Amino acid sequence: MYPADVSERDDVTPRRRDRQRAETSREITAIARRQMADAGPGAITLRGIAREMGMTARAIYSYFATKDDLITALISGIGGSLADALETATDAVPETDPGGRLVAWGQGLREWALAHPEDFRLFYGRPIPGYRPPEAGPVDRTDHRVCHLLTSLVAAVWRDGRPGEGAWSDLNPEYVAKIREDLPDVSPAAAVLALRVWGRMHGLVALEIDGHVRSVARDPAALHHAEMLDLVGSLRR
Repeated sequence: MYPADVSERDDVTPRRRDRQRAETSREITAIARRQMADAGPGAITLRGIAREMGMTARAIYSYFATKDDLITALISGIGGSLADALETATDAVPETDPGGRLVAWGQGLREWALAHPEDFRLFYGRPIPGYRPPEAGPVDRTDHRVCHLLTSLVAAVWRDGRPGEGAWSDLNPEYVAKIREDLPDVSPAAAVLALRVWGRMHGLVALEIDGHVRSVARDPAALHHAEMLDLVGSLRR
């Protein structure tokens, strides 16, 4: 038994280190999100986070070598949160009601954005001075989850693709490859239409987040819901 006990203890230590490292990384990103919420994305600093956590700058750089790495991890985590929220909202509606699922997706986007306005701005590209995003990686994967779900929902509502509505050549080749791999039954017209639908959904939410809707609409939630119903109706027409 003794050799087995030793191997088990040796195995526990790396796992404990991994858990501690993951917890510290989560704490770092949580502080970065708070800095961003308080003073905008430009306020994020590794040295400031290190001071708040009682760490040396050298120690925090062992978790995130550069500020760009931290921001990339932050955006990836934000994207995962958004994708989870959209999937939860959509899954609450039966698959037999594709229009209702699309409305739920739009409402989920608005509710998440209102609850996390700075996260919404960062994920959808508010410029951060000096930040260079990676060409591919975890941010792409979370964005892909959001786009994948919306495209499948639009395709489910709009099943009668008409010639001339859209072609694969209208889209970025890398995006086409992802769509055709994951959603082989989706027509190019439906994929193009999904981008137009997303533009309308995102645009209204972005206007509300930046304070341009409440000053003119007595009930922004009702306005958004009406827009979603109109979107579904136009797809069915």
